[in-house]
Formats: sequence, structure tokens, C-alpha cells
Amino acid sequence: MTAIEVDPFIAGLPKCELHLHIEGTLEPELKLALAARNGIGLPYADEDAVRAAYAFDSLPSFLTQYYEGMSVLVTEQDFYDLAAAYAAKAHSQNVRYAEIFFDPQAHTARGVSFDTVVRGLTRALDDARRATGFRGHLILCFLRDFQAEFAMATLVQALPYREWIVGVGLDSDEQGNPPVKFAAVFARARAEGFRLTMHCDIDQENTTEHIRQALDVIGVDRIDHGTNALEDPALVEEIRRRGIGLTTCPISNGVVTPGMKAAEIKQLFDLGIKVTVNSDDPAYFLGYVAENLAALRTELGLTDAELIQLERNTVEISWAPPTVKDELLAELDAYGA
Repeated sequence: MTAIEVDPFIAGLPKCELHLHIEGTLEPELKLALAARNGIGLPYADEDAVRAAYAFDSLPSFLTQYYEGMSVLVTEQDFYDLAAAYAAKAHSQNVRYAEIFFDPQAHTARGVSFDTVVRGLTRALDDARRATGFRGHLILCFLRDFQAEFAMATLVQALPYREWIVGVGLDSDEQGNPPVKFAAVFARARAEGFRLTMHCDIDQENTTEHIRQALDVIGVDRIDHGTNALEDPALVEEIRRRGIGLTTCPISNGVVTPGMKAAEIKQLFDLGIKVTVNSDDPAYFLGYVAENLAALRTELGLTDAELIQLERNTVEISWAPPTVKDELLAELDAYGA
């Protein structure tokens, strides 16, 4: 994939993102460094060889590489280094605030403690806030291709860390793993005070039914991806009526499906849906949030005002405290003036 040029307006635009997998920010250099530090053998001679392995044509083919990358994350310092690297990159792109997915089951299933994961990530985000002002909050994602009982046990593990985790989500391989499988887990999470989101990935089997379940069975606060809602006008109207936002990821769409779904994103935007633009797994898809905005602008000819509105949408559907939202919206207003 050729490098995406980011124009000065997008470069300077105050940004937020709500769909970012911290494990998906593991750049090849750090992946190799952590493997060496932890004595883990990988079949790559150098960073170029790592990138050459990123030949994705579907969600499952991506997940194979994604989970291999996680194997190098072992100690609290590893998770700290991972989150610190993302926070520095985000700050360099004028990202002011991010809600960040993490996949604890992928780590606890191989013997890394929940405490190790969450303390490393949180310590890095705390340090980044003190150093640069970048704010990051964690969202615990359950892996939908594991059993619901494992998800429930993970939710219970998370309860002592509630002050560090703003919400819960659902990701990984969607085929055969509908939202309703986790209805009891998400009901418990809601009762415990967590906000709810859920991946409804692009062009998956039974995708519109999964979106309906996310809305009507789970009662999500927002949906990750979700552009297939356009296949059912009743779903679009319900999403609009409830003010539910969609966290779209153009570049990753274009890697695992035939296109970025740019036209669909714009159609939803024009219908008044609170569409947002995010980077998903940027180390693997070769584009952080600025590049995603630039790619969408190139494809659609988005105006400066539309880009600002996309960022306003992101702030409005975020789970940031009201004072933080007010601060971010004021900064966007000033930038567009």
C-alpha cells in the first residue's frame, strides 16, 4: 500500500478516536524488540519481512497475524511500551482523546495475568497524559470466538479495575458468534456500570441480523463498523432515532473487503447518523487516524466543514466526561472558525 499524504488541514485538526485496538498498534520494530527481550522466536529476519506477512484478504487472515503479534506481549513493561508508543503516535497526529480496546482473554488464555495487562496499559496512559495531555481510556473487548462463560469470568476479573475501564465491547471472528451469544455478559456489564459497544464487522454472514441483535437484544450505546445497516432502512432509522454512533474504519475496510466503504460512510453521514472515522489496527493496516481521514477525503472530496463534523460526531458519542467533551468541542469550533 502506498503512503497516504495527509494535508495540512487534517494534520492540524484536533482529533479523537473510538475504535483502536491497542494490540493492533504493535509496529514491526516493537514486535521484534519485544520478541528478543522475551526470548520468543519469530519467523522474520527484519521489519520488512514482518510487513511482507501482512497479506490480508479477509477478517480471519488478519486475525492469524494479529494473534501471532500478541504472543510477544508478556510483562507489564511490554504492555506499557505498547501503549506508550501508541500515545506518542496519537499525540503526534493531534489526537486529543481515544477510547482504546484491549483483548485480555488473548493474554490470560496464554498465562499472562489480567493485572499485568491492565496495569501496564493504564500506567502508560497516565504517563502520557501528564507528559502531553493526551487522554486515553480503556474498553475491555471480549473475544466472540471463545465461550460466553469465559467472557463472564473475564468481566468478573475486571470489576476491581472498574475505574480504569470505561466500557466493554466484542470483537474477533464474527462467523457463528452472534451478539445474542453474549447477552447475559453484556447485561451484567451494564448492571455494573460499564458502557456497551460491539463489533458488527463489514460484510459478514448475517450482518444485518447481528446489528439488529446489538440494538434490540444487547442495547448497545454504539456500534463498531456497522455500515451494513444500510441494507435495512429500518435499522438505519433506528440507529438515527437512538442517536447511536458508528465507529467506521475506512482503511481497514479496504484491506479485508473490496473497498473502503467510503460511499456507504458518506451516505450514513448525510442521513444524520453519527459516523466517526478511526484507525482500527493501524500497525497492520498502515494508517493511523490522520491517514484514515485523508483517505476518506481523497475518495469523497470531503470539505473542511465535513471533516470537523466527523470529529464533532466522535466527541459527541464518546464516553468522555462532560467537561472533557466541552473542551474538545470548543477546540474544534475554534479550529473551524
